[in-house]
Amino acid sequence: MAGEKRGQWNSSFTFILASVGSAVGLGNAWRFPGLAAKYGGGTFIFVYMIMMIVLGIPLLMMEISMGRKTQSGAINAIGSLNKKCQWIGWSATVNAFVIVTYYAVVFGWVILMALISSKFAALTHNSEAAGKLWMETIMTTGTTDGFFTTSTAALIALVIAWIFIYYCIRNGASSVSKVVKFTVFAPVICLVIMAVKGILMPGGIEGFVKMVTPNLSQLAAADVWIDAVGQVFYSLSVMMAIMFAYGSYLPKSTNIARDAVIIALSDLGVSLLSSLVMFTTMGGVGMLDNMSTSGVVTAFIIYPQAMVNLTNSGFFNAFFAFVFYFCLCTLAIDSAFSIVEGVSASISDKFKADAKKTTIIICLIASAISLVFVTGAGLALLDIVDYYANNINLVLIGILETIAAGWFFKTGKILEEINKNAKKFRMPKWWFYASVKVIAPVLLIGFFIWNMYTLISKHHGVYGAADGYSVLSNAIFGWAVSAVVILSGIVMAIWEKIKIKDGRYDPTPWDECVGAEELREEPSEPAAE
Repeated sequence: MAGEKRGQWNSSFTFILASVGSAVGLGNAWRFPGLAAKYGGGTFIFVYMIMMIVLGIPLLMMEISMGRKTQSGAINAIGSLNKKCQWIGWSATVNAFVIVTYYAVVFGWVILMALISSKFAALTHNSEAAGKLWMETIMTTGTTDGFFTTSTAALIALVIAWIFIYYCIRNGASSVSKVVKFTVFAPVICLVIMAVKGILMPGGIEGFVKMVTPNLSQLAAADVWIDAVGQVFYSLSVMMAIMFAYGSYLPKSTNIARDAVIIALSDLGVSLLSSLVMFTTMGGVGMLDNMSTSGVVTAFIIYPQAMVNLTNSGFFNAFFAFVFYFCLCTLAIDSAFSIVEGVSASISDKFKADAKKTTIIICLIASAISLVFVTGAGLALLDIVDYYANNINLVLIGILETIAAGWFFKTGKILEEINKNAKKFRMPKWWFYASVKVIAPVLLIGFFIWNMYTLISKHHGVYGAADGYSVLSNAIFGWAVSAVVILSGIVMAIWEKIKIKDGRYDPTPWDECVGAEELREEPSEPAAE
């Protein structure tokens, strides 16, 4: 926002910690290992690394640089490229809001499992009871029935989750800076403890070998590439309004090119460490073939079964269960509050509103909506919303965002912002242009078409029909949610044009942003258009 003082990270290191905390979330701890197991360990890791280099790093740099340049959240940052494109920022912001309503519930479930981890002590070698513990505690039906029943334990855990989320971001960058110094390092310590335990178990080395051994035949499968692209986007928190907000708190002296690479590599490192934990632990208890691509199934059903078979001591099994779920808590909290911060910054910047009040309102509304997901039908409804928010909405937003940056704006100006303080490493023009202008839009369009084909042709537009998910639940929590996300941007653009005619909420054009250096008509290499 032009002319208005804005909070900043107290150091580049703090920004990196906050960004790593946002990027490193539950998807690293459970979805990445599951996909690695599905596609032959080393094969998926190899493909993921390619997609991170080709797409993840350039797009991460793009969003951070746009946030820093405009000193604004997603709506104004994207609008600064072209006023007609700001509706894309609205859709990204609304979709992020949808995601945090159920992500907070998952965070609550993790808190709940940490609190009841002592129960594992009495379940030594009782895999069946351990696998049922979570579902019985949250009182889920597993289907879209049971909407009017609620688990008191799950409700309390959800309240605790929202209190933590608000506490961490109550003062924006200032409070986040203090929190991430603990929450980023704590999960790494926990994962190292679990990894050492897994490797030392009989069968642990077998699990490690399976993790790193590639299945080259999988390279020809379209699904492994599609899932790798999806994991890169989900893991690095791009297209979710987060990195615009975090970038907007950066001073102009930051080396974005360097910091983005550090963030991406740190994210990859935690994914690999999480995979090591999962593969060695599952190998140690003879459950290597039980790993699932469903993070919820892995964390709350399969892993508890592994926990009770770790040792013959109930005490140690309960201890390692607590360590595991405490680790997940620290992973989840950073991602959860970063999503709220992304939404809050985007809206408060757009309407020049008080950031703290905006955050309170967002937390209250989102927490009220999240109550839906602690009902008996909550697990199924969460699964539906998650599918549409990520596989439909997020991909479509990614297409629109990259087209806006690559084709409706001089891409070289974004590249110039990225490389402004770069020294030894500068983002090359060929790499950035190829990713933003061609590869990202093409791959995401292919990803979107594939997802729509799978949903409509194979499942007749009803996600989870085989699991008992109803047509009505898909209509309300799937198609309607997607429609709200995409149409919200268009509706807001129309509303603003009709109701707000004096332009007081218009995003500041890129070249007029506060503190912007005067750009030449023909910027020098590597930013030439």
